[in-house]
Amino acid sequence: MSQSTMLICTTLLSLSCALSGCTEGDNSSISTATEVATVEANIVFVNGQVYTVNAKQPWAQAVAVQGNKIVYVGDDTQAQSYITERTEVIDLKGKMLMPGFHDVHIHPLESASEVTQFTLPGYASENEYIDLLYEASQSYPNTDWLIGYGHEIATLLDMQASPLAVLDEAIPERPVIIMEQTSHSMWVNSKALALAGLTANSQDPIGGVIGRDSQGNLNGILYDNAGNQLMELAMNSRPDASSEDYNGLIEYTMPELNKVGITSISDARTYWQRGHLQTWQRVADEDKLTLRVSLGLWAYPQMSDEKQIASLKAMFSRSSDSLLKVDQVKFYMDGILVNSTAAMHEPYEVNWLNLYQNKGLNYFTQARMEKYIKALEPVGFDFNIHGIGDRGIHEALNAIEKASNGHARHRVTHLEVVDPEDMPRFAKLNVIADAQVAGEFSQPSHWPENIPLIGAQRSQDLVPIKDLQGANATLTLSSDWNVSTFNPFVGLSHAISRAPQNITLAQAIAAYTINGAYAMRQDHLVGSIEVGKRADLVVLDNNLFELTAEQIKQVKAELTLLDGEVVYQAY
Repeated sequence: MSQSTMLICTTLLSLSCALSGCTEGDNSSISTATEVATVEANIVFVNGQVYTVNAKQPWAQAVAVQGNKIVYVGDDTQAQSYITERTEVIDLKGKMLMPGFHDVHIHPLESASEVTQFTLPGYASENEYIDLLYEASQSYPNTDWLIGYGHEIATLLDMQASPLAVLDEAIPERPVIIMEQTSHSMWVNSKALALAGLTANSQDPIGGVIGRDSQGNLNGILYDNAGNQLMELAMNSRPDASSEDYNGLIEYTMPELNKVGITSISDARTYWQRGHLQTWQRVADEDKLTLRVSLGLWAYPQMSDEKQIASLKAMFSRSSDSLLKVDQVKFYMDGILVNSTAAMHEPYEVNWLNLYQNKGLNYFTQARMEKYIKALEPVGFDFNIHGIGDRGIHEALNAIEKASNGHARHRVTHLEVVDPEDMPRFAKLNVIADAQVAGEFSQPSHWPENIPLIGAQRSQDLVPIKDLQGANATLTLSSDWNVSTFNPFVGLSHAISRAPQNITLAQAIAAYTINGAYAMRQDHLVGSIEVGKRADLVVLDNNLFELTAEQIKQVKAELTLLDGEVVYQAY
């Protein structure tokens, strides 16, 4: 074979591999870049600080993109062979290029939809609330239900009057429901209770508590699944709910996520009985998605297992040619600490709800979870399991250990109080540890606020990301927006500064990129900058590794690409 023939064969082989992705994770293309002169890139980034999240080649100067794929990662010199007169060359001028961020626990439809009509402050006096509620009612005179958001449960419990009486005084003539900031309780009036058929004699639903005063009368607070069921009734009364969800997603949520460099999300609570699935599918069908999306179908605690399992199976979809996947299920094991509904091994220090043993509640028991795992894993579903209390987390791990086939990518999310003995089980069982640290409430300075609820010892080391990382758990970081900001730079800043439960910047970035991609079963496509992977990329105005934690909060994304296409540009 002549030297010229060998060069042609090498060139064709290199081109074939680059286009098919067989060079993924292989840096050999860098050394042979001068031979692959026939590969013409659409975009070439040069003169940058490229952080790849690829341990074999952590840093580079240049990246070449052809169509939606990365075809070169290396130095500026060899990148020249990918440039023709038709190539867009982007001079990064020393700025940082990295993989797009993943947020694997976010509530994008609920958080930006104007189906929620008004917002209340977390703290206000009874008279201030009455005035604000009256104004909200006057602003929306023609809706059957008035739907709000924003109060703090502690404020309602501290009221001199019954929360029910306060709401009835402000709006007596039509049903009102107001979601608490964490979404784990609802404040409702008498009209709403009557429409739901709830009385002082009603039994608590699975995973929920109907709030009562010391005399056993309803007090207008519905905890956890008791409130969820009433919110379902309110949302389904709105004929414009789907259009409002759609508009919020198109006009605000996706552009704002792209603006901070987010290219992939998991919807952590897709209420499929509210039309959420149809809304997402409409956006995908109209080719308007600017994110890779995995939907976490909500598992309704009150639904019969047989009916729900059959419904979930019918909705599964993981088409390789779609940005939208319906391949996760969202389960709640328990509630939250501030309601005393998170499932704990030992009793709470207070007894607000008269729950059995005062150890919180279960939406799903371990036995029911095992049943769902056995039924839905073979279909391809991965589970996103809400676990906040040590007992809830322990039971979720038990269910996975007893029922999983070992090939799923289940994750337990929130992880506020984790039993030290359960730390190594995440790695052993291949369970992803998903945590949120962007909210100020997760900072160590706020841990003492939980002492009245669970005592001093259990209030230490909440959301123990350093311990989980040390136990070799696969850690993801997410937002739970709108409980916390979706800005990943705030999450990164807190993750590296929340001593004693802090991690390194490299670990935090991995949690937001390659580990998130793993959780969404797309780590072979995105999550790092490697030859053969898709071009989900973000340009930052500063190098994260050269900044303090406080400075990282101020970092801006200047350019965001999804699948090689620009979805956000600041200039």
